[in-house]
Amino acid sequence: MKTVCLYFEIHQNIHLKRYRFFDIGTDHYYYDDYENARSISETAERSYVPALTALIEMANANPGFFKCAISLSGCAIEQLENHAPQVIELLQQLNETGCVEFLAEPYSHGFSSLKNEECFKDEVQRLCKKVKLLFGKEPKIFRNSCLIYSDEIGELVAGMGFKGMLAEGAKHVLGWKSPHFVYNCNRAPKLKLLLRDYSLSEDISFRFNDSSWSEYPLFADTYANWIAQLPEEEQVINIFMELCALGIFQPLSSNILEFMKALPQQFKERGITFSTPSEICAKMKSAGSLDVTYPTSWVDEERDLSPWLGNIMQREACDKLYSIADRVRICRDRRLMQDFDYLQASNNLRFMSTKANSYGGYRGIYDSPYDAFTNYMNILGDFITRVNDRYPLDIDNEELNSLLTTIKNQGDELALKDKEIEKLHNIIGRLDKGEEAPSEKKAKPAAAKKAPAKKAEPKAAEAAKPAAPKAKKAPAKKAAPKKAAPKAEA
Repeated sequence: MKTVCLYFEIHQNIHLKRYRFFDIGTDHYYYDDYENARSISETAERSYVPALTALIEMANANPGFFKCAISLSGCAIEQLENHAPQVIELLQQLNETGCVEFLAEPYSHGFSSLKNEECFKDEVQRLCKKVKLLFGKEPKIFRNSCLIYSDEIGELVAGMGFKGMLAEGAKHVLGWKSPHFVYNCNRAPKLKLLLRDYSLSEDISFRFNDSSWSEYPLFADTYANWIAQLPEEEQVINIFMELCALGIFQPLSSNILEFMKALPQQFKERGITFSTPSEICAKMKSAGSLDVTYPTSWVDEERDLSPWLGNIMQREACDKLYSIADRVRICRDRRLMQDFDYLQASNNLRFMSTKANSYGGYRGIYDSPYDAFTNYMNILGDFITRVNDRYPLDIDNEELNSLLTTIKNQGDELALKDKEIEKLHNIIGRLDKGEEAPSEKKAKPAAAKKAPAKKAEPKAAEAAKPAAPKAKKAPAKKAAPKKAAPKAEA
């Protein structure tokens, strides 16, 4: 029986403001708040809200049958919490239906998996904690920023305890193999890989409303037939896309949501099911290992890193940013960490791409890739200066880590002593007011318990009455010691 794994990505770009060379050292705020609020509000209205509402309807209409997976970047969560909290509420409603699985990814939606292992682990842990806080679920499956995957990254992810990972079914990696099987990482056989069918995915996300496409208009029954007609042994069909494909890439006027709502019934009629990534990793056996020496992604025809690291400007900016990654991670300064997260976001490097029609021709506030590079490097120059001013370069990372750990431990000790001092002050205050100290109050019950033992004294006195006459001879004996006293002195 064939099963479909439907996955949606939610990420929101952080828009930087115009930042001149003369702003370095004087202005430490890098963001266009108006554009950030406007873009996330528009995306929520045009895509996220209607799309999530449709998914909730599909879950309620097909209980236990319809299932999907969603991943959110930390940057997206922060923007949604600030400017579109209704999206978070809809995600929580979708979570209550039991049909959705939330996946893990780097908090920043950046490239730490390629540049800094410790930074990468820290980011993933922070996002998992955020997901657990919002939805009460601990992610078990991982997807990297832009679906980037390599053997080395897979080994790293497996070491973090994840059972599976999403990746791109790139032709140059698969060769004659099909993406409709479960594979495993060749360096970590226990890590299962779910590969995107980019053709079926992009039929919905990119070509659905293209009137020049040979299959236009696409109907749900036609799409279901394509899946049903796949060879019998090909059991897993992974359809991955951005959530904003429903409403932004494909406008609501194209009836994209009606198409999605019709899929469950069409799948039922053809014996096709829905499954979450965890369910597939638990039930399906691996068809073999997959060798991916060079990183793949889900962007452009090449399915590689060229959209973000394809020219010297992008590589210089990326290397410069991650040169201070360890110091930012070690210091744990909240403001510096947030700026570092936002500066890592993939779109910052994508705007510098010199590839034809990169990013759909959209560059935000920038006129050219060189304009984007100049603006970003000005901001990065100020950010690096702030880090170095706070933690001088003459202190290496190991020494800095040791110093900050010592400071933290001393702070914890001082906090503990402050609590003890406060307790003592409270006791002194009670004593000054004439109140009993807590220790004295506790001693009273103990004293009361001993009282019954004193009741036995009269019986002992009665038993000792016959000896009373002997006690009367005591005055006569007192004279004897006086005569003997000189001998004792001698």
